[in-house]
Amino acid sequence: MPSARQPHDLVRLLTGAERLVLRRLRTVLDRAGCSVDAWRVLSLLSDGEGHRMSAVADCVFLPPPTLTKLVDQLVDQNLVHRRVDPLDRRRILAYLTDGGRALWSRLDREIRDDWSRLPMTVEEDELTESLGRLVSTLEASPARTATGLVL
Repeated sequence: MPSARQPHDLVRLLTGAERLVLRRLRTVLDRAGCSVDAWRVLSLLSDGEGHRMSAVADCVFLPPPTLTKLVDQLVDQNLVHRRVDPLDRRRILAYLTDGGRALWSRLDREIRDDWSRLPMTVEEDELTESLGRLVSTLEASPARTATGLVL
């Protein structure tokens, strides 16, 4: 018989996993003087596509004013540059500079190397797929407050 759903168990496990993954990431990122938030921005921009600042904020889980300050710092470090969107001149797109691409490549290699040393008992692709489905399900089914308002 399948076990009953226990949301508190899932929340505890997800929170614990996030904290441990971030702690492990920080060991690599700290050596390069890079924050987790900066690494998330670099990772997103590594596709070379150029991304609107609002999309970057959503993807890296930062409020727009905080993201703007972070991107300003990355611009000052010559890791990121901004361009006007040629399709909508009111929008700004963010891209990696050559230096940003080099830093991201080095960090990505070091993180992958560190991660590959973990003895995974669950297939990483399977875990990624399951977590992706969980996120999609939660996004499609908004929570309701005690007064019935949808969050």
